[in-house]
Amino acid sequence: MKERIIRFFKMWTLPLGMCAGFLIYFMFHYIPWLAPFKVLANGANDYIMPFMIFVMLFTTFCKVNPREMRLERWHVIMILFQLMCCLAVALPTHYFPDSPYRIVAQGALVCLIAPTGTAAAVIAGRLGGNETTLTTYTIISNLAAAVMIPTVFPLVEMHSAGSFGRQFMLILRHVFPLLICPFLAAWALREFFPKAHSWTVRLFGNLAFYLWGISLIIAIGLTLRSVVNSHFDPHVLWLLALAGLLVCIWQFGAGKLVGRHYHDYISCGQGNGQKNTLLAIWTAYTYLSPVISVAPSCYIIWQNIVNSWQLWQKGRRDAASD
Repeated sequence: MKERIIRFFKMWTLPLGMCAGFLIYFMFHYIPWLAPFKVLANGANDYIMPFMIFVMLFTTFCKVNPREMRLERWHVIMILFQLMCCLAVALPTHYFPDSPYRIVAQGALVCLIAPTGTAAAVIAGRLGGNETTLTTYTIISNLAAAVMIPTVFPLVEMHSAGSFGRQFMLILRHVFPLLICPFLAAWALREFFPKAHSWTVRLFGNLAFYLWGISLIIAIGLTLRSVVNSHFDPHVLWLLALAGLLVCIWQFGAGKLVGRHYHDYISCGQGNGQKNTLLAIWTAYTYLSPVISVAPSCYIIWQNIVNSWQLWQKGRRDAASD
């Protein structure tokens, strides 16, 4: 019975999380006696989301032995490809700040610059890909994002005062610990406290999944609040959702194209297409404009549709071969 309940929640986490996010937002919005608790809701983006992202990455990295990590050629190519795509969006946005599609471009940028999601290796394994190489790429992608985000965001973020270098250090101070420290902490725990490391993996091995579900509820609630309070026309919001869809198709397609050349198209496709959307929502909400979080929020839906379709196709092939 317990396993059936867990399996049900794993299968329906996305729709349940979205519905819960909508429900909680409207409860805070329409029920007066919940007003004193809005302070906690306002602190969700500043404290709760970063903490959950840190713990999710930490528990995931605890499962990885850094000594077994091997850098593949496609790892380097996909990181460079990601950087080039980000600059291709950021530089025109920087030099044409009055463009009517500036907000949409920033939404696409957030989806492009986000690192690989921690669940990508699980999906790749179910599709027949190489979990080891993708887990290694997930770590590399997070390390690269810790540098790319503070490097690229000052090019498109015009609200903060100060020079490029000052904005770089400001964003780096927040992003670097969030992405790098979980890896270093997991590595130190493995090296210096092996018993505690084994205990952590055994006891909290599935914690990242449950935290992802809770974070999804918070992210949807924050995004909905941004949409309701935004001054943008509805067509801008639809364009942000469309930008997330186009970036999703582009990244999965480009990853699979490069992966075919290196005989690892499943892992490469998942590594480039399946993103840490919760981190993307947090960075958009914190460093750009809250309404931009619409793009990565919709990206959650798009990438899960792609994953569901891939798993369905894999099931059909397996059934046909039996």
